[in-house]
Amino acid sequence: MRKLITLQLIIISVFLILTSGCDSSATFEVQTVSGPDIPGENDLWLSHEHILVDFIGADRINPDRWDREEVFRTMKPYLEELKPLKIKYFVDATPNYLARDVRLLASISEATGMKIITNTGLYSAVNHKYLPGYVKDSSALALSKMWIDEYENGIAGTEIKPGFIKISVNPTDTLDSLDSKVVEAAALTHLKTGLAIASHTGPANALWPQLKILSNNGVKTNAFIWVHAQNEEDYNNYKKAAELGCWISLDGMGWEYENHIKKLIFAKNEGILDHILVSHDAGWFDPAKTQQKVQPYTNLFEFVIPKLKANGFSDADINQLLSVNPARAFGIRVRNMPK
Repeated sequence: MRKLITLQLIIISVFLILTSGCDSSATFEVQTVSGPDIPGENDLWLSHEHILVDFIGADRINPDRWDREEVFRTMKPYLEELKPLKIKYFVDATPNYLARDVRLLASISEATGMKIITNTGLYSAVNHKYLPGYVKDSSALALSKMWIDEYENGIAGTEIKPGFIKISVNPTDTLDSLDSKVVEAAALTHLKTGLAIASHTGPANALWPQLKILSNNGVKTNAFIWVHAQNEEDYNNYKKAAELGCWISLDGMGWEYENHIKKLIFAKNEGILDHILVSHDAGWFDPAKTQQKVQPYTNLFEFVIPKLKANGFSDADINQLLSVNPARAFGIRVRNMPK
């Protein structure tokens, strides 16, 4: 009987290793606008921010709507504020058709020394306002080929390559055909590139159908970043998502952080801090505005971290959130299910 129990435990352990993508101590390459890089275990990240966003819509957006030099002059000082904080990696989450401008990002990266990471993918939320017309008649495979091409050959005629896949869905329990197509395209792109999938999701009701699409395409849950998870108020859904291996992004620290702190304390107490990402979702230059009111990228360091430490968070916990977790989440490798 004892030998049988031991054998069963070994089988269970092997299964968990195979299905969870046991790469917790490995180091993986990331892709920045200045080229590939390998993060150190203490390099600090901001994993969800914006430098430029234009909300005009996919049918009207045009690079002529902003002056790249003006955006550069406006936003560069906010990036330079991060130098004394020793931030190394800055994930710019602005997707295509919302003013993703990789030449701008490259120039700011060169001027500040910040390692900026951009994305491929498409944004399907807000009732598809930011989806170009061709998506309706394109297959998920066709979309994925476009995104894979950006990863392999560069974005918009440059040599700048994306470091992750940015998508979004509408906040419903059942995804419509366009949302589902975008998620499937992301899954197919991941399997060819190893890029993580960061999806603007919000409350958890739209999370589960996305994870099902990933599973149906053989993609492990630890390839997925649940963006704007701070909008979920049932803390048990954080536990469920973490148990599935999902990355949970509490990325509204630039705007409100008291409730986020409560959720971080919950994550620490429940032992799921190793699945949490934190950032501001702050910035940004908006071409529609004549007066720019930019939210700095510093709340985490001025307000949040001191409060976390007052609530028993150690330096190791902070390092987990700002260094270890984002390096693992955005580290490029294919996370597919065993066949």
